[in-house]
Parts: sequence; C-alpha cells; structure tokens
Amino acid sequence: MRHVTSGLHKRQRALLPIQVGVILWPDSFGSAPPQDMKQHIVCLTFDFDAQSGFIARGLTTPTPISRGEFGVVASRRILDFLKRMQIPSTWFVPGFTLESYPQACERIVAEGHEIGHHSWAHIVPASQTLEEESADFERAQDSIRRLWGRGAVGYRSPAWDLSPNTLQLLRDHDFLYDSSLMGDDYTPYFARQGDRAELGKPFHFGAESNILEMPISWTMDDHPHFEFLRWQNTVMPGLQSPRTVMQGWFDEFCYMQKTTERGILTYTMHPYVIGRGYRMLWMEDLVERLQKAGAVFMTMEQAARAHLQTL
Repeated sequence: MRHVTSGLHKRQRALLPIQVGVILWPDSFGSAPPQDMKQHIVCLTFDFDAQSGFIARGLTTPTPISRGEFGVVASRRILDFLKRMQIPSTWFVPGFTLESYPQACERIVAEGHEIGHHSWAHIVPASQTLEEESADFERAQDSIRRLWGRGAVGYRSPAWDLSPNTLQLLRDHDFLYDSSLMGDDYTPYFARQGDRAELGKPFHFGAESNILEMPISWTMDDHPHFEFLRWQNTVMPGLQSPRTVMQGWFDEFCYMQKTTERGILTYTMHPYVIGRGYRMLWMEDLVERLQKAGAVFMTMEQAARAHLQTL
C-alpha cells in the first residue's frame, strides 16, 4: 500500500488524532489506552454524496440535482466547525464527488480527515453483479488514491446494503473495516461471510472474516430524520426537529457511557442534510455536549485500530 507524500502526511499527523475532554489517546497510529481505563469513542462521519445518490435513483431533474449540489456549500461549514473544534472525522466520498468536486475533497484531506470508500456511482451493491460491483469498487479506489496518495482502508456501502460479494472484495483489497452493518451498537465485531437466511429454516451463520465491522444504525443517521423525499408511490416525510434528534443522539452516548467500559458510537451525516443552518446549530451543540461529557473523537480508522489492540 502506497502512503501519502511526506508533506501531506505531516499535516495529517498534526491534526490527527485530536480528542477533547479526556487524556489524549490514541497516538497517530491508533494505539489503545491502558486496559483499566474507560474509553468512550465518538466517530463523526460524513457521507459526501453530492448529487450521486439522486443520479443513482434516476432523479436527474434540476431540483434534486441542486439538493445534492448544496452538499458542497455545506461541506465548507462542517469543515470550518471541525477545524475550530480541532476534531478529526471520516468522510465517505464516492468517486463521483472526488472527480466532480476535487477542490472540496482536497480540503478534507489537507485538514487531516480520513477518506473512506463509498463506491464510485453510489449504486447499491446488492443490485449489482460481481463484475459491476468490482469495476465500480476499483474505479472508486483509484479516485481515492489520486486524491489522497493511498487507497482507503474503510468502506461504507451506499444505502447500507452489501451484496454477497462485498466482503470478499474488501478482503481482496486489504481493507481494515466496513461500516454498513447493524449487528451491534457500541462494540465492533468481525463481519461474517456465507450467512444464509431462508424462509422456514433456522438461520445459518457463516464464517467470520478478517474485516472489522464498525456498526451503524439508521437511528444515528441524519437522512431519514430530516430529508423529505417524494416518489410516485412513497413519501419519506423527514423534516423532524434537529433539537429533538440531537437530544436522542446525545442520549445514545450517555447510555453507552452508563453501560460499557469501552465503546464506539458512530454518527452518520450527509453534508447536504446536516449542513442546513438550523441543523448545523444543533449538530454543533451536540458535539460541544459530547466534548464536555468526555467523548474521545477519532477517525474510523483510528477507532478500528484502537479496538483491535484491546482484543
């Protein structure tokens, strides 16, 4: 695996990791704290889809396209806030966005944040053949290498729907982690290959892979809470109060603190969603409350490596 250039690597190390409110763990390569120390990690993640998700759904008229375009405006607000707070984050960026908005993506890298793999065209892997998924996967990884100087080590599936082939692709490309499954909330686990779910039969558990699963949840995702989408036969209402949603997100962190010695909580956000002004206010308030509560902010890669060192 080729690494970033020395100048960029120094900039990344200057920012990462930065955790606020507790002893500074881990170091730049994700070393864990002493075994007897409590640690509650928060990963702020941003799926920088821009217009790709709308295009993948066939929504290519001017208004839905403009909704995705707003994500570029919002990315500047988010990065300004993260810089002010000195907090690292992970951005899952489709190749579409990397190639359509290179300057916006270059800023993410320059300010020390992690780039995660999020496909090229934001097509759901479960709908693709192996050949289609593999071609899209490699195209996206090539786009990341051109921007970042190295390939991604973390993956998040568009729409969180893996195909039967996705985990093997991750293994073939030496990925460290996936962040698409929901089998836990605060504890990473190794994703399985070969599960079988058949009507009328007991569930068949496949073999564990070496891909660390960094679990997520729709409840900790801004999109279903906030986005209004209308199709011919379906409406996703969204448009909930960010004050209410962010309180729920903070409560989730409080429960993790109450019930675990160590845990990792991942929040999933989309710039074109969370970046609206009144939502930014409450997202910023959430981060400040997490800071005061003792959250340790890490990139997903850092959190994954820190977890592996506890095993």
